[in-house]
Amino acid sequence: MVRRGIGPTLYRVSGLEIRDERYDSAVAQRLISAALADLAARYGGSGDETPVAADEFVPPAGTFLVAYLDGEPVGCAGWRSHGDTGEVAELKRLYVSPAVRGRGIARAVLAAVEESARRHGRRRLILECGDRQPEAIALYQSSGFERIPDFGYYRGSPSVLSFGRWL
Repeated sequence: MVRRGIGPTLYRVSGLEIRDERYDSAVAQRLISAALADLAARYGGSGDETPVAADEFVPPAGTFLVAYLDGEPVGCAGWRSHGDTGEVAELKRLYVSPAVRGRGIARAVLAAVEESARRHGRRRLILECGDRQPEAIALYQSSGFERIPDFGYYRGSPSVLSFGRWL
């Protein structure tokens, strides 16, 4: 069962809590650094060159969430506004620590991001992903995301896969 509005905790399920955090907070930055290191191991370079600013994740323009398992930060993701209509959100920095993968945390964080975006009037969630992330691709496809035309920073890159889903 998911409970909402418990102090700073937005979501709580079996020891998993998902909370709003500032994108530039120390805990968020540790997880984001781990996410970028994971991407760098897969693709080289810094992992992701997409321009991202902390203020893009401040409501109502966006939100950043951190997942805590038994009090320890283990995952994150956020959404930021995309385009001019106010209806589209872009998923960024979905990451779960390798030690706790396979427990449904990524799916819970993705659901929390979708709910947050919906609460802020977004009707669609889009994302860019690389072709060397089979776990992410499987998650997105099993969550109802479909391929869409490429957009954003990596538009035109041969390894980019873009997905979207109506909320």
